[in-house]
Amino acid sequence: MPDAKLPTIYVLNGPNLNLLGLREPEIYGDVTLDEIATMLEDRARDLGCAIDMRQTNHEGMLVDWLHEAQAHGARAVLINAGAYTHTSIALLDAARAIQTPVFEVHLSDPKTREPFRHLSYIGMAAAACFQGHGAKSYLLALDAAMHGDF
Repeated sequence: MPDAKLPTIYVLNGPNLNLLGLREPEIYGDVTLDEIATMLEDRARDLGCAIDMRQTNHEGMLVDWLHEAQAHGARAVLINAGAYTHTSIALLDAARAIQTPVFEVHLSDPKTREPFRHLSYIGMAAAACFQGHGAKSYLLALDAAMHGDF
């Protein structure tokens, strides 16, 4: 549980990201989601914020967590919605419905992949997108969320 005294950044991860490190390492790398969480927690400590990292394979849960982020006063949301990036108008609507800044994150660069991955509904509501840098995409998004670099 994050420290209630520090600004909190929600880090939301969608379907199949629980399989990072195993799933198509040639595309997503060999870093696990737990390793990304550790990297983010270390950087958050340096930046003076707290991370609330979550993963689900269910679209509605991501919607609920976006709403919760605003209700709990989160400074920002970093979201890697996985395949829902390209299909979920519900996530677009949820991101637009909150005033908490939303930052889109991807390990790979969807624009260099299959054509169906070129459309990002999350991107339509995101303050900024960080993609194609592997696990470092999350760190870049966290830095931007804390420094307002977007």
